[in-house]
Amino acid sequence: MPTIAIMGAGPGMGLAIAQTFGKEGHQVALLSRTPAKLEPVVAELTDQGIDAAAFAADVLDRPSIVAGLAAVKQRFGQIDVFEYSPSNPALPMASSLELTHDNVQIQLDFYVHGAVAAVNQVLPEMLARGSGTILFTTGASSVRPEMGHDMFGNAAPAAAWLRNWAHGLHAAAAPRGVQVGHIAIGAWIGRQPGATAPEEIAPLYWELHTQHDQAEKVFFPSDQPAS
Repeated sequence: MPTIAIMGAGPGMGLAIAQTFGKEGHQVALLSRTPAKLEPVVAELTDQGIDAAAFAADVLDRPSIVAGLAAVKQRFGQIDVFEYSPSNPALPMASSLELTHDNVQIQLDFYVHGAVAAVNQVLPEMLARGSGTILFTTGASSVRPEMGHDMFGNAAPAAAWLRNWAHGLHAAAAPRGVQVGHIAIGAWIGRQPGATAPEEIAPLYWELHTQHDQAEKVFFPSDQPAS
């Protein structure tokens, strides 16, 4: 069975991605700073007949990324799909008028260096066998920076770097059989009124995994067809 590894998994978007790929026959590896909190997610996936397990990996701690993905490979074998979507609301946010070295660096470490460290653990094997998928998730301000200037002024540029790299990786890796894609989400995700249910967004990940001529999907609720 193929395996998807989701770094930054949780009970919202991570669970929805896991369900989408699990229903298509994938084993699911969920990676988080606190894997014990993922036990309900693992239980829900297991109840749905999806083989899933949780692993520890902190995107601000590169050795833990290496160890976490090594544990995934030991448990499930090769990683066929890797998805990177960490979230940490405790990190400092700043407007574009309030940037400092420290509040910029922490976002670069979180988005950029965490992603590079993780991709370095999965991409060489994908290139060697000529198959695999890498997917990155950011907010829509990575595509439209004017949307995040007042709140995500330090996070949006780091996410934009990740988006730029995703497009570069797509161009470089596609001829060697590896698909790389980026999903930008312009919505609050949740169950409360006004939020978007993660199940509405998760199909975009499967589309990028299977439609190799595309490198990006941008989700805005207003752009979606009425059900």
